Amino acid sequence: MKKHFLIFIFSLFVLSINAQNKSSNDIVEKKSVSKILDDLNIFASKADFKNYFGLFAEESIYVGTDATEIWDKKAFMHFAKPFFDKGKAWNFTSVKRNIYISKDGKMAWFDELLDTLMKICRGSGVLEKVGKTWKIKQYVLSMTVQNEVTKEVVQSKSDIETLYLETLKKEK
Repeated sequence: MKKHFLIFIFSLFVLSINAQNKSSNDIVEKKSVSKILDDLNIFASKADFKNYFGLFAEESIYVGTDATEIWDKKAFMHFAKPFFDKGKAWNFTSVKRNIYISKDGKMAWFDELLDTLMKICRGSGVLEKVGKTWKIKQYVLSMTVQNEVTKEVVQSKSDIETLYLETLKKEK
């Protein structure tokens, strides 16, 4: 009986250490992902084209605020290059961020609120760990709309988006 009790206590000890290691590793990975996202904003504000796009995986997707803006990395680079060439791309600052890490530690996803020239926007996306480096696989930038002004916002974009919806439905 004493032997079974000792095995039980030892098993609990091992499980506790594994849980602590997993928790500690998640904290490290979340800090790494957060740094990537902070660097993304810093590189854009400094118009550092090379380092900004170096944070994206080669097979990444960027989804912008306009319904027509969905680009692979090459197309996004083409779109963004003129802004970076002017010496100032955009200046976003994260004001609230949530980061989640997959159980196997190879994927991360996030959502954040950003202070931007468009006021509050939401950034969200997915990162993949490639070797020891996190790379952005998908980034989605969305403008937020407060519930109190939704009706007015929908009304202001209705004509443009009605036409675009008709085009999309024809393409379907």
